[in-house]
Amino acid sequence: LTGAQDGSVRMFEWGHAQQITCFRSGGNSRVTRMRFNYQGNKFGIVDADGYISLYQTNWKCCPLTGTSPKPYLTWQCHSKTANDFVFISSSSLIATAGFSSDNRNICLWDTLVSPTNSLVHAFICHDSGATVLAYAPKHQLLISGGRKGFTCVIDLRLKQQQQLLQSHDSPVKAIAVDPTEEYFVTGSAE
Repeated sequence: LTGAQDGSVRMFEWGHAQQITCFRSGGNSRVTRMRFNYQGNKFGIVDADGYISLYQTNWKCCPLTGTSPKPYLTWQCHSKTANDFVFISSSSLIATAGFSSDNRNICLWDTLVSPTNSLVHAFICHDSGATVLAYAPKHQLLISGGRKGFTCVIDLRLKQQQQLLQSHDSPVKAIAVDPTEEYFVTGSAE
């Protein structure tokens, strides 16, 4: 799966020289992150305009009709930009990281209810925007990085921030959690 500056999203398959389908054509907002759910049957994209779109990966029906697959869900999750997201547990719960004018830069969403009621909880952290997210399922922790180099640890069971660490002097660009969830590692723009 590829996402581009021109906003296009294309799927390729090993052994095929050409794309197998185009989920989104060029001329849209820049794709900032794409992720598959754990089962691999869904994926989502977030973009520079603050939107998230969720798709089913059952693309095989699309070449027969000649039409591009459409997202089954699209909504604006941040007012300025959406930088990252993660699927939480069953894939119906999603956490997003971005930049919103009200500083609710980390949000938790339930995709099974209407978009107007889907915001489960918003966290006011990373005052200049959140850049990246990681999820530690065993401990139910959400780890976010921000533009000013801070890393925030959020307990999803309690829906509250546990720690705020100054991990870098520049924007946090990557977070990885080890499989045992004993450690996490952050990487920055520097």
